[in-house]
Amino acid sequence: MMEQVPSPDGSGTEPTPGPNPNGDRTQTGTEPEPAPNPNRPRPAAQLSREPRRSAAAWGGALARAARPFPGRRGRGGAAMMAAAAARRGRLGREGRASLCSFLLGASVAALPLLLGSSPSLLAAPGLRGRLALALHVAGVNAALVLIYPRPLYKIAVRACFLGFAFGCGLLLSAGRSAWRHFGWYMCSLSLFHYSEYLVTAINNPRSLSLDSFLLNHSFEYNLAALSSWVEFTLEKLFFPELKQITWLSTVGLLMVIFGDCLRKAAMLTAGSNFNHIVQNEKSDTHTLVTSGVYGWFRHPSYVGWFYWSIGTQVLLCNPICVVGYALASWRFFRERIEEEEITLIHFFGEEYLEYKRKVPSGLPFIKGVKLEL
Repeated sequence: MMEQVPSPDGSGTEPTPGPNPNGDRTQTGTEPEPAPNPNRPRPAAQLSREPRRSAAAWGGALARAARPFPGRRGRGGAAMMAAAAARRGRLGREGRASLCSFLLGASVAALPLLLGSSPSLLAAPGLRGRLALALHVAGVNAALVLIYPRPLYKIAVRACFLGFAFGCGLLLSAGRSAWRHFGWYMCSLSLFHYSEYLVTAINNPRSLSLDSFLLNHSFEYNLAALSSWVEFTLEKLFFPELKQITWLSTVGLLMVIFGDCLRKAAMLTAGSNFNHIVQNEKSDTHTLVTSGVYGWFRHPSYVGWFYWSIGTQVLLCNPICVVGYALASWRFFRERIEEEEITLIHFFGEEYLEYKRKVPSGLPFIKGVKLEL
């Protein structure tokens, strides 16, 4: 319908243009904008923004889900997500950051070789190699600062350092240098400490921390490592033929591989029940593990560490430290096993006592805690 209004020249009335139901304009001139229709189809430009609003809504929902549930202190969404990741056996962001940094550090060690320098870092790679290596290390650290937030940066620095040591060990092992056996030792030591963190990140991320690298295990542990390096250096200077017994170093390398594999198998078998710190309170998730390598020994992780530590000194052909490591490790694990078994008997009672009667501790002359009836 058309509304009749006076004509501007007073000659009568003329129709006022209005919107055509078909959407086209029949009259020219200015026309008021129609009211927005909610049912009207939206242009493609508006439709393209809809997934972004949905993604933002999902992000807000996930952020709210990550908050701690009321009435459940200490078990926030992040901890629950970490526990779920542990059950799935996946690496969290800490584990992924450490793995990338470890591989990055190993690649840095190979830089002099790629530049055509000597494959042995201890055999004067040359000025060009030294400068390139220094610039590469500085660039890596700068990248770690920019890429990782502060907590992950600390993890990445340690993992990168261990990877660098592992790469240097590989280069020494691959060459014909007199330090070849020390290269085996560097690979063994760095891989042991890094794999401790990596397996913990897979198995029990809720207990994961910087201490999981075991780099600051104890003052005695660091002193033992330093003493082995001093003995190896002095004996290599004064008795170089003592460090060239390849068959003996090979035996030590096999002991190292066996011990480390046994320890990691124990950690993977125990799953979230494994912890680097002896637990004094039983949680709802604690179960007595008696399968796998725990069917061979009651304390397979300690057995593995015991033979790994002695094997490192056999590998280096350090006669003094072989004896010292054997005695110190045996005494440490004897006290540690007795302390731990008191807790296990308190946790599991007769179930653990029956298991203790059937399965040996795995360490020579160590039977565990004795109960006086």
